[in-house]
Amino acid sequence: MVNKHNPGQPQWVHSLSQVSSRLVKQDRPFFSATHEEISEGLTTDIYFVAAQDILKHLVLERTSVAVDIFPSRKGVFCGIPECLNLLSTSKVEIWSLGEGETFNEKEVVVQIRGPYAEFGVYETPLLGILAHSSGWATAARECKEAAGGKKVICFGARHVHPAVAPVMERAAFVGGMDGAACILGAFLAGHEPGGTIPHAAILIIGDTVVAAQTFQKVIPERVPRIILVDTFKDEAEESLRVAESLTSQLDGIRLDTPSERGGVSAALAKEVRSRLDIAGYSNVSIVVSGGMDPDRISSLREIVDIFGVGSYISARSPIDMTMDIKEIEGKPIAKRGRIPGAERNPRLKKRR
Repeated sequence: MVNKHNPGQPQWVHSLSQVSSRLVKQDRPFFSATHEEISEGLTTDIYFVAAQDILKHLVLERTSVAVDIFPSRKGVFCGIPECLNLLSTSKVEIWSLGEGETFNEKEVVVQIRGPYAEFGVYETPLLGILAHSSGWATAARECKEAAGGKKVICFGARHVHPAVAPVMERAAFVGGMDGAACILGAFLAGHEPGGTIPHAAILIIGDTVVAAQTFQKVIPERVPRIILVDTFKDEAEESLRVAESLTSQLDGIRLDTPSERGGVSAALAKEVRSRLDIAGYSNVSIVVSGGMDPDRISSLREIVDIFGVGSYISARSPIDMTMDIKEIEGKPIAKRGRIPGAERNPRLKKRR
């Protein structure tokens, strides 16, 4: 379908007949929506398309409305660039908070004004973009605040579908992350992807020191020399072996002790720090990962230099967003239980 407003963009669905005529191959390699399918409105709920048919029959589809979008709980606002892109060919006015700004429960974070037919079919994806992105950004902000100025890197891509992993890691940057491991996620946020070395490589090599020495030889110098030390031996012992091998070239060691061995505790991190300092390696940073959340980060921040956080961010529940019509043709209106009239939130800035 071709967009009548912009021939270079796909036409969004305006009727149930268009939906019925749209062919979708079921043998596609991935089940995630393409950019074109999102722009066409194929990820919306079908009843928003049915509404267009009904309103068009009554010659009401061009009715001018004002809608407020508001959250179910407080958090960090994220996702407005994608929302603006989704509505790039719609003839509407849009106001919103800025990326990374905090919001309160029920505060209006986005306001849209214009003919309902210009954006009504997009309600589902608009709310989904804001809900998930804001949830991830909020979790990232909580971790960053708990770190008290220490660096925090997002390792959450492995916990979500690859189609949304870059969205999640970009949202983590909006929330305050200092880095991300997912290649595309980091690039989209304007950063270089960051990481260390996986257990898989060390297990195949069979010795952490050999793995560290090879890392030093073959990995570009711009990549920090941070080595995992929990694969084969006691973490403190392995840290010293690696430090003695790489000496001044070692930037840090990473503790990722599994829960079966007690995880990364403050006592373990303190012992490793003390033994490195005593041996003359006070310049070696300690990086920790594995089940990190704000509470654990707070308990470790006096000892640890960098935190890797995965599932606390990636598994964070979306912040439910609601879109309500609050004005029709300039007159206040609302469903039962809501206050009529578009909210005048002075924090909103006009985006288009």
